[in-house]
Amino acid sequence: QVQLVESGGGLVQAGGSLRLSCAASGIIFSFDFMGWYRQAPGKQRELVAGITAGGTDYAGSVKGRFTMSRDSTKNTLYLQMSSLKPEDTAVYYCAAFVTAGNKSYWGQGTQVTVSS
Repeated sequence: QVQLVESGGGLVQAGGSLRLSCAASGIIFSFDFMGWYRQAPGKQRELVAGITAGGTDYAGSVKGRFTMSRDSTKNTLYLQMSSLKPEDTAVYYCAAFVTAGNKSYWGQGTQVTVSS
């Protein structure tokens, strides 16, 4: 069983930075997709950044401000968030998908709050 555990959320002022971490544990194997989603109150969950064999993609709203990276030796995914805006306030979720068997894994979420 795979577990994804996020950390690093918190309260920050507009213009500030935070780094989220997602540690994967359990039966580790190659994911076809790993990335970050977020969900703001009253809104649908949206993709923030994701990585596949084809590369890394970012939502237009975060491009140039957020950077995702991965440390394979630690089975950890990171999201460096800079120039944060109040509209970035949301619960951020780490996700991993495996095409074979149509399996998806989600973390419990970490709250990011950006004050104006």
